[in-house]
Amino acid sequence: MPSKLHSTSGPAATPSVRAADPPTRGPWRSLTGRIDVRALSLLGVLAVLIAVGGFTEPDAFLDTGNLQLILTQSSVIGVVTVGMTFVITSGGIDLSVGAMVALASVWATTLATQEYGFAGILFTAVLVGLGAGLVNGLLIAYGRVVPFIATLAMLASARGLALLITDGKTQIVTVQSVLDLGLPDSYLLGIPPLVMIFAAVTVIGWLVLNRTTFGRRTVAVGGNAEAARLAGIDVTRQRLYLYLLSGLCCGVAAFMLIILSGSGQNTNGNLYELDAIAAAIIGGTLLSGGRGTIVGSVLGVLVFTTITNIFALNNLQSDVQQIAKGAIIVAAVLVQGRTSAHGET
Repeated sequence: MPSKLHSTSGPAATPSVRAADPPTRGPWRSLTGRIDVRALSLLGVLAVLIAVGGFTEPDAFLDTGNLQLILTQSSVIGVVTVGMTFVITSGGIDLSVGAMVALASVWATTLATQEYGFAGILFTAVLVGLGAGLVNGLLIAYGRVVPFIATLAMLASARGLALLITDGKTQIVTVQSVLDLGLPDSYLLGIPPLVMIFAAVTVIGWLVLNRTTFGRRTVAVGGNAEAARLAGIDVTRQRLYLYLLSGLCCGVAAFMLIILSGSGQNTNGNLYELDAIAAAIIGGTLLSGGRGTIVGSVLGVLVFTTITNIFALNNLQSDVQQIAKGAIIVAAVLVQGRTSAHGET
């Protein structure tokens, strides 16, 4: 009897165990392949859009100044989208990003703030963004308020406060060092400073999401919050940090928008929340959480910005543009649903 038990748990059982295991197919390579396919698909869409723009308005679309404009316009919403990607990856949502950008931009351009110059404007924009993000995080993480409701309340409150600060008027920036960053003279090798900021935020965001414990915890919380908690992750604190990160990105984006427009307005960041969510979704970030891609989100931003630019150059109505964006979003969600159904999450 002992010998039989020994043979059952020994090498003789090894073939059956190995046979039950799935074949080794290089899971990391498989995962990378799927991500590459998504990124390549968006690159293909972007290439088609560039071809359409070059065909319909070759002189205007392919002009260096227009290409710089596309990248610059992508930069502000792109920074917001990086923060949104982290939040959605964790299974959350942030509907207040546009309002936080507006609030940070008007607070940072008041006459009292501008007296402190470049540093005062930058510090205020970032601090207001962090403050709004902190409120969202506390309500959601510790107050147990549903993210949709908490951030919707922040959207209304931040918009109202921005309107109260400005009294509905545009606040003009008079700090020359801030305005200089939006001039062609500040371009480095033809690259606007805002694009360089966007590139830096993208690289940092990619590294944090893919190469740090913080990123792994974010994915774990989005995949299964209870399992993450049992694994020793402080889910509550992680969610707080994620909304702080979103607020930080909104503060940086507000400063970039101040440079771009030379002013602060309560209407700044209008519909940024929809654009950021849409860009993240078509980029491959799973709306239900558990998977996120910074590269895909950035490509999604470029796709939407390029569409807007082509429509503007061809004098097409904005309602048609919105319909096109809506169709792209629906298609992306359907693709995500089919992907999840096949177990490719």
